[in-house]
Amino acid sequence: MKDLVPNHIIASKVDDFPEPLKAYRDMLEGRSVVVRKAKPLPIECIVRGYITGSGWKDYQATGEVCGHKLPENLKESEMLPDPLFTPSTKADLGDHDENITLDRAAELVGEEMMRKVEDLSIAIYSRARDYARERGIIIADTKFEFGTIDGELILIDEVLTPDSSRFWPMDGYEPGKGQPSFDKQFMRDWLVEIGFNKQPPGPAIPAEIATVTRDKYLEAYRLLTGSELKV
Repeated sequence: MKDLVPNHIIASKVDDFPEPLKAYRDMLEGRSVVVRKAKPLPIECIVRGYITGSGWKDYQATGEVCGHKLPENLKESEMLPDPLFTPSTKADLGDHDENITLDRAAELVGEEMMRKVEDLSIAIYSRARDYARERGIIIADTKFEFGTIDGELILIDEVLTPDSSRFWPMDGYEPGKGQPSFDKQFMRDWLVEIGFNKQPPGPAIPAEIATVTRDKYLEAYRLLTGSELKV
């Protein structure tokens, strides 16, 4: 996405890391990056291409998502007419993000900045959606974060991972119900099933739940990249 917006990555291979870090190659290779330190914007930039998750709940209650009035009689998991920019607050550690309107986002970051990250978020999502669709994956929604360095807007944090996106297999996709997924939704569903109240301490995760979650991530990686990830 570098042609759309710069990012914070400096290096992802240990050979390119500062010399003192190379002594820790075995610990760092394949699991670390060196980045520029940015000042994060106080909003998370969510793009929804399909109506699901908290957006589905809001739609059922109000017919809207983050101030966007949606068509009537949408089904759960249905593709939206156009991708929606639906920002949320960036909560402190231990708190939960909250969906907000575009007007509220503009209050937090300024109208010009809000419109800029809206356009960028939709452009990044749209490109990724088309790429993934050709490889058998639907990106239902995703989250981006942006920051600034000396006034320059850059893309930061993770981008288009199973932790920040909702990936569905195209095979078997059917609106009107929840969809199987390659992302952390499986873990979320398990937490709901056991009645976790979202308060610390978190529950111990059984080995079989961790294994299934990992396998979903690996399958998404294989489909999107065409290669196997060794773990």
